[in-house]
Amino acid sequence: MKCNLSYWRPLLSVSILPVLAIAPSVVWNQPGRAQEGERAGLIHASISRQGMNSLADSESRLKPTEILTDSFLERTSAMRQGIHSLSEYRFLAQSVPPSSRIRQGRQVSLNGRILPLTWTQQPANSTSADFRTWIADVGLMQSAGVDLLSSADSTKQPVQWFSVSLTGAQSLAARATGSYRYLDVTDFARLAGWEISADGNILKITSQTASVTGIRQAEIESGDRIVVDIDRPAPWQVNFVNTPSPSPTPTPNPPDDPTKPAIPLQSLPASPNLETPDDPTKPALPLQITPAAPIAGQEWSIAIDAKVAPAIIQQTFSTSQQLLSLKVEPDGDQTKVKVKIPLGWRPQVFSLGNPNRLAIDIRPDSLVEKNIVWAPGVQWRQQYQNLGTARFPVVWLEVNPRQAGVKIRPILSNPPTDRGTAPLLQTAEVAGAAAAINAGFFNRINRLALGAIRRDNKWLSGPILNRGAIAWNDRGEFAIDRLTLQETLITPANQLLPVSHLNSAYVQPGIGRYNSDWGTTYTPLSDNEIVVTVAGDRVVSQSPGGAAGTTTFPIPANGYILVLRSDFFPASELSTGTLLRLETNTFPADFNRFPYILGGGPVLVQNSQVVLDAKAEGFSDAYVRQTAIRSAIGRNAAGNLLIVAVHNRAGGAGPNFAELAQILQQMGAVEALNLDGGSSTSLYLGGSLLDRPPSTAARVHNAIGIFIQP
Repeated sequence: MKCNLSYWRPLLSVSILPVLAIAPSVVWNQPGRAQEGERAGLIHASISRQGMNSLADSESRLKPTEILTDSFLERTSAMRQGIHSLSEYRFLAQSVPPSSRIRQGRQVSLNGRILPLTWTQQPANSTSADFRTWIADVGLMQSAGVDLLSSADSTKQPVQWFSVSLTGAQSLAARATGSYRYLDVTDFARLAGWEISADGNILKITSQTASVTGIRQAEIESGDRIVVDIDRPAPWQVNFVNTPSPSPTPTPNPPDDPTKPAIPLQSLPASPNLETPDDPTKPALPLQITPAAPIAGQEWSIAIDAKVAPAIIQQTFSTSQQLLSLKVEPDGDQTKVKVKIPLGWRPQVFSLGNPNRLAIDIRPDSLVEKNIVWAPGVQWRQQYQNLGTARFPVVWLEVNPRQAGVKIRPILSNPPTDRGTAPLLQTAEVAGAAAAINAGFFNRINRLALGAIRRDNKWLSGPILNRGAIAWNDRGEFAIDRLTLQETLITPANQLLPVSHLNSAYVQPGIGRYNSDWGTTYTPLSDNEIVVTVAGDRVVSQSPGGAAGTTTFPIPANGYILVLRSDFFPASELSTGTLLRLETNTFPADFNRFPYILGGGPVLVQNSQVVLDAKAEGFSDAYVRQTAIRSAIGRNAAGNLLIVAVHNRAGGAGPNFAELAQILQQMGAVEALNLDGGSSTSLYLGGSLLDRPPSTAARVHNAIGIFIQP
């Protein structure tokens, strides 16, 4: 029966899979905490399912520093006796010790399981013999269930973990150093009963042996709730188990591809396309057609560092429209609670103390609203944006580009080359970025960019199709608009030869130009091109390109290569010895003054107004109407950058472009630009993805990186 239960706040957190380390499974933790003011009571049901123990009927609203229990008397007793305090500990004054006394590494052994998690140990000051342990904050949340609460001070981080509630003056000391933000967990570990020691690159954390003592179920107004009783606090993680369907509302066929080559490309074998059909730059290759049974749901595993008795494993559990299945499995010293839930849903998991419990809510709205000043100039926010009856979970970073030490740069997945793709986790880590979001479109077959990338005034990839782009400099100035790069070759006879694209993998009839910013060589991207080499402003050779991908032509350091495709008439004007003059302009002209540019599209907002015009940027109507997970970037009236990931609305699909534009407008964007989305959408902060499990994020070509310099 449906019980009158208190409303628990939604939550979103993501698994950690930092680069250059291999984890046995993807971890996606969801430690729950009310919006920084409130939290409601756990399961209040007069009758629970399947003969489970009934739970207290009262409900409560508590301040963030309070610990939740099932009744007022229990809570009062807990507040008097059970809440751990830092009063017996003090944070030692911080000063930088000699580097020879600093221990650090990128792996943590948590109860014997190796996790890719950055840490450091060092004395509190240059003379202290006691070492303090610091662990990357988002990774700590995702690997042990330590909830990070909202905070307006980047140097203090309030946390909640079972009955350990450290807020206000007792918050953990925090410091952002380059790519990571570390938390001093030394005193927290004592309160949590953790033993910590360093062994080379590995930080060993051992918690006291725990046991699962019971599992209960109940209905709540918004869905289903599972309560796991344990005899003592224990680390826990949420693992994404199976690969989901691309979208809750997949389209039968991909929408029209505006970057489909206008002339034939080399023949390539068709390969299975496991990406979402929301990428307008997807190559025009046939998709593998294999009839398959629809996926009823997706499975998640809540892994608890606690043993479980056989009687609990054999227990029979109820299912519902939201909770498609529930299983409890032992795994060594862990207990795994596996739930299968609707596509696009995520379990909300949070810990409670006195007594110790994990609550698992199955509900359509699972985002935890947070507002954390992560570092000076970088604010991490999560909240729902409402459009009519639709509620969209939005995870974003607000970055002050004028903050000392903050730099914004385009980053590539396979530097120094322009070819390649990689997970954003890897790209950001290799680049040394503190934060990043996937950026422009790319060809998934040849792994080359399809759109503007300008870095240090060099066009690594030229703009295409008059598509939207964002431009910026280190003075904190930004511009978002549709962008065209116009180049013209002028012969001695004043013959004007328009260049269609610069350093572009977008293949179409006309003249393409490739200079040393493309690389040291050029290999034809299509069959039967004519390749013209220009050095010192003079044509030095003209050669047939042959079949695509077969011949390599050197690009002169003091010149460039011209590629004639389909229309070969200009060949007669480009004979050996011809002197050429090149004129280059951007439209808008103002873009030429910015050293950094990244393309996307379509433009969503300008002058605080929605200006969506898909056709002006070469997008099909079908693509614009499609719903999908989206990435976007914008600027607010304060001049701060908004780096945004918008996921599926509660109980439904992601936004279309009109909805995305309205969301950015509501968030205060004066101007905003859509970036590559769908499976590419990834928002990175301090070694982790904030918005999704890494196993569901596609490899991407380029990104926008946020760097914090001392």
